[in-house]
Amino acid sequence: MQLTPFCLMLSCLRISPDRSQFSRYDTISLNCEDQLNSTGWKVKRKTVEGGIRPCSSGWGTASSGSTCIIGNIYPSDSGVYWCESVDGQQTNSVNITITDRAVILESPALPVSEGAAVTLHCKAEMNPPSHVFHFYKDGRHIGNSSTGEMTIHSASKSDEGLYKCSTAESVESASSWLAVDVSLSNSNFTSSASPVSSAAVFRLTCHLLVGIPYLLSTILLGLIYRDRKKAAQRVRERRRSSKVIMEIAV
Repeated sequence: MQLTPFCLMLSCLRISPDRSQFSRYDTISLNCEDQLNSTGWKVKRKTVEGGIRPCSSGWGTASSGSTCIIGNIYPSDSGVYWCESVDGQQTNSVNITITDRAVILESPALPVSEGAAVTLHCKAEMNPPSHVFHFYKDGRHIGNSSTGEMTIHSASKSDEGLYKCSTAESVESASSWLAVDVSLSNSNFTSSASPVSSAAVFRLTCHLLVGIPYLLSTILLGLIYRDRKKAAQRVRERRRSSKVIMEIAV
């Protein structure tokens, strides 16, 4: 499954493993990533049964920083998850589905960038006798696979939609939404390289914001010094000229 550069933004909810469907008893790690304040965020969720509650308030275990671990998950843990800061700011939200079905579709939980390669994996508890998996998008059959994998080699907005898979015995997975964000550049992103660090971009911006005024001040002081030096030189020249005139007059 391809990584996504969606979390290049300063604050983001990242899921590990990165997928939106899980089986009962799996373990999920939810991490609030913030380049400015790594400890000021809490993972929250909204479920049908529990309303809106933060991690460790009857579900999940808060780990170091702003990480929440959910072990032995149940279908009741299905819902919308996000990160929220102490002053009420919110990150992206992710819809997570925990299912008892014998087949699940592993697809990215976060939006993928336009042009990126995305692999969907149909996973069955027991390999079907026919070893054939069917893939569907928005209820329409889009292909078969003997390996359980289907790759979108260059994602576009037209690939955005609701995906599911099934075995030849008609055992279906739940459906998951695949989002494609055209605003995410793929020019600096490959499946074998890590995304560009937003922290480096932020540090560069800070250096520029601090350095430019300093540079302008230095240039201004240099110009003032130069003008004063020229003015002093003109004064000296006038004085020498006046002295010469006085000597000639005498």
